Amino acid sequence: MEESATNLGDQFTKIARQNPEKTAVFWGDLAYSFGQSHSLTKRFANRLREEQKLQPGDRVALWLKNCPEFIFSLFGILLAKGVVVSVNSFLTPDEVEFILDNCDVNVLISESSMKESTAKLREQRPGLSVIEAESLGQGARIEPDALAPSQALGQAAEELALIIYTSGTTGKPKGAMLSHQNLMSNVEAVMAAVDIQPDDRMAVLLPMFHSFTMTVGLLLPMTKGLSIIAVKSLHPPKNIVGEIMQHRATIMPAIPQLYRALVKVDLPPDLALRVCLSGAAPLPIEVLKAFKEKVGVPLLEGYGLSETSPVACTNPLHGQHKAGSVGLPLRGVEFQIRNDDGDVLPVGEIGEICIKGHNIMMGYWNNPGATEAAVRDGWLLTGDIGRLDEDGYIYITDRKKDMLLVNGINVYPREVEEVIYQFDGIKEVAVIGETDLRKGDMVVACVVADDGSVICESALLAFLKTKLAAYKLPRKVMQMDALPRTATGKILKTKLRELATKQGSN
Repeated sequence: MEESATNLGDQFTKIARQNPEKTAVFWGDLAYSFGQSHSLTKRFANRLREEQKLQPGDRVALWLKNCPEFIFSLFGILLAKGVVVSVNSFLTPDEVEFILDNCDVNVLISESSMKESTAKLREQRPGLSVIEAESLGQGARIEPDALAPSQALGQAAEELALIIYTSGTTGKPKGAMLSHQNLMSNVEAVMAAVDIQPDDRMAVLLPMFHSFTMTVGLLLPMTKGLSIIAVKSLHPPKNIVGEIMQHRATIMPAIPQLYRALVKVDLPPDLALRVCLSGAAPLPIEVLKAFKEKVGVPLLEGYGLSETSPVACTNPLHGQHKAGSVGLPLRGVEFQIRNDDGDVLPVGEIGEICIKGHNIMMGYWNNPGATEAAVRDGWLLTGDIGRLDEDGYIYITDRKKDMLLVNGINVYPREVEEVIYQFDGIKEVAVIGETDLRKGDMVVACVVADDGSVICESALLAFLKTKLAAYKLPRKVMQMDALPRTATGKILKTKLRELATKQGSN
């Protein structure tokens, strides 16, 4: 009887052995079976050990755009007992150099299109070995011994598997350390919450380096035997529809902006999609309603952080789906709402969201001070503000640092944003605070109009007066062509505050 795997590499080998001919990855017109994928992965693992002298626990960075080689490299590092460092492909060489230096990376997997950037990194880190992903080879055959039961890798579930750096919107990024157990448990919990089956097919649209895609889009299918449909281009949105139709995708994790775009595309009636997942950013209720009416497929909003592997909760597929809520905790995960003194607050009261469970990170790499501040007695202090209702559903109000204090009264930007979204012609909105010497924070609404629309500021404010208390009303409206975002879709409110300050001083 085959023993259960204790780490991601062994689990991938087990699945490949059980399904050698099944397609693991669709990429345009290319298709890689689990057998081929494992053969490429094993070959790369041997290369890391032999050519790079990789030792157990050594960190190897992935700095790649979406491609099948990202997946093969990811599991190759794990099979070689290395630790994957997932790097945002939109970062500059200087930003990447900080990460490589912080976790002492000497081997970087990149691609030929990024040669200029990797050359700069080599100048900054003489000794850095760069491997171009294209060299992994195309269409590998299944080697005779590739799918034989793996020799015991000797990696325990508690050992470090992955380091994902936080976006760094406030200061230098921190490397969240996730163990094999963190990630495998999160995969199991997501499978159960969304009722995912081995014959499902996973559409991968978001950047593979992102924690949401990493766990739900890559690790889950590759260790559970699902096929991945990796979409080559998101522009125009009809490309997404064409590719997920062609390969019959049934599960789609994405971000709110993509769901907003899909609502405006002509969708065929024979989509195979049966459930969509929204994460990485708040899902406006208006987008949820429009998607439900247009597509008719369940769209489940969830919530999590890199530090929670990353999924912590989601609206259930079978059961009550509450609009505006990020759902119920995953199996084995607990939530508490606490005040600034650390006291647990009762149902309905707003405070800091704290999370405990198998998904909580091991800590921040090489940063014990930040780890101690973030994790106390096994509870992760998220820095997010929210509440629990009487049924245990979680509602995110805001980031703790984004909460505004107007005349001594708390104002939560998400609440104001949801109301602004109800005004005709609004495409996107972000609410921030601007310091006012007399009143403390002043509410500022940064708005983007729908294509072809013009927002009348006086009409917007008149509408808001019927929906919001006076102290919550924006004192300034900034009309913009687009909101500044990180590569993973998070709105850069720090940048918006800078723009508002600059505008106010002119």
